[in-house]
Amino acid sequence: MVQGFSARRYAVFGESQRMHTIVLPAERGAILDRNLAELAVSTRRSTVWADPTVVEDPAGAARALAPVLKLEELALREKLESDTSFVYLARKVEDRVAEAVAKLDLAGIQLLDEPKRIVPSGDLAAPVLGHVGVDDEGISGLEKQYEKVLTGRAGELLVERDPGGNDIAAGLRELTPSARGSNLVLTLDRAMQYETERVLGEAIVSARAKGGIALVMDPSTGEILAMANLVVEKPGTPAVPPADNMAVTRVFEPGSTNKVVTIAAALEEDVVGPGTRMNVDDELQVADVLFHDSEPHPLMWWSTADILAHSSNVGTIQIAQRLGKAKIDRYLRAFGLDDRTDLAFPGEAGGLLPDVDEWSGTSMGSIPIGQGVAVTALQMLSAYNTVANGGTYVAPSLVKGTVDAAGKVHPADEPATRRVVSEGTATEVTGMLTAAVKEGTGTAARIEGYTVAGKTGTARKPNETKAGYSDTYVASFVGFLPAETPRFSAIVMLDEPTPYYGGVVAAPVFAALGSFGIRHFGIPASTPAAVPALTPVSTVVTSTTRP
Repeated sequence: MVQGFSARRYAVFGESQRMHTIVLPAERGAILDRNLAELAVSTRRSTVWADPTVVEDPAGAARALAPVLKLEELALREKLESDTSFVYLARKVEDRVAEAVAKLDLAGIQLLDEPKRIVPSGDLAAPVLGHVGVDDEGISGLEKQYEKVLTGRAGELLVERDPGGNDIAAGLRELTPSARGSNLVLTLDRAMQYETERVLGEAIVSARAKGGIALVMDPSTGEILAMANLVVEKPGTPAVPPADNMAVTRVFEPGSTNKVVTIAAALEEDVVGPGTRMNVDDELQVADVLFHDSEPHPLMWWSTADILAHSSNVGTIQIAQRLGKAKIDRYLRAFGLDDRTDLAFPGEAGGLLPDVDEWSGTSMGSIPIGQGVAVTALQMLSAYNTVANGGTYVAPSLVKGTVDAAGKVHPADEPATRRVVSEGTATEVTGMLTAAVKEGTGTAARIEGYTVAGKTGTARKPNETKAGYSDTYVASFVGFLPAETPRFSAIVMLDEPTPYYGGVVAAPVFAALGSFGIRHFGIPASTPAAVPALTPVSTVVTSTTRP
């Protein structure tokens, strides 16, 4: 019966007992900065596993392994007595632990090589890079977004073993090697990232803020050079990276930094010119709300350039009233403050812009000055990059390309671009932004020898438990340099700092980052011949007509 009628059945049964398949995980591709410096790499670690069917003394084996693996003896014994032929005991242990296990020479206890993710620079850019799980799968950040690129293809080893778990010398042994994943090359610069996190962390602590965000970009290419996110978990402790990449996952009311969109739209639509003057009081009634400038002042005969330089809420609202809500809404969206960016980063948020039909009576007062709308830090910096690029929006990018296992480079697609305002409008706005830094609210962002264009923002935070606003603020500064040929742009945002003015706490951080970026990237100083062309027209034109 066994050899004749049931031979095939028992042969298959015997083969299933002898043949064992061992999965060989693929080595995960590395994540590199723009200069190919390692940000996240994989190395080999030993995993301790057991075949309970060949463990001779489960109780004794558990007793011997417990102190080595630093695990509970009872839990180990339960695993070693389980009804299975494979069970993990400890994943990806240190080499010294693996060596100690091997020296025990316990029947049924084996070691298996597995890849383990290592981050050489510790927490540097941690929310951006993301994390991997115990099975080496991406669970957040770029590790998750580019899982298919980084993972590679697992291999397997088919071996024939006797009932004692030993390889049969003349038995079957088939190897299908694994294929390593591709390397991911980012636009980040490791040195710039480190300095950005350092400077931002110091600013958060000194201002006793809850946290902050800082982004550095090359405005002409849309490449993100640094993306820093830090929070303070307990008062009086250093700022540390949060779990999520707040620069793209969190929205905040931008406040006065949003005024650049209102002014650019008005210039583009010929509603006002840089030198157009109007009477600007320090308060203005819009529907049932009285809007104020940040500081009391008498009735002023201010130009458009003056209004932006002094960050006048009242003057900006007066310009917005001439422009109309439909055009304001259209330009907010054209500057990219509604949709998610092309990064497609996991958990990325879009802006919160109410439809024109949903505007209330006070929206004409609040939205032009950055209240009642919410954006991400990346969206707002990209809007300023549009001005820096002569009116052309360039989509932000975080990945330069990939390098496959064979060493072949695969560049990322060119960023999408679109015309938002004319080059002339962008030049006029740039001139106004330089005045805002030279003599307006952003003087703390000045850098000797360079023409800096930028704008401060100080916005009250919405109340989280009821309608209206709280007594806490978000302080920010957005800008670029050199104003005549922009090579560097940055946004700095501090959450609930003391003091809470963007010009006091955020602008100095921009100056520190800009000074480092100038040295690190070799950005030439402003040429004296080019600077006068950026002087606001309002300093020489007093007419109320567009020049």
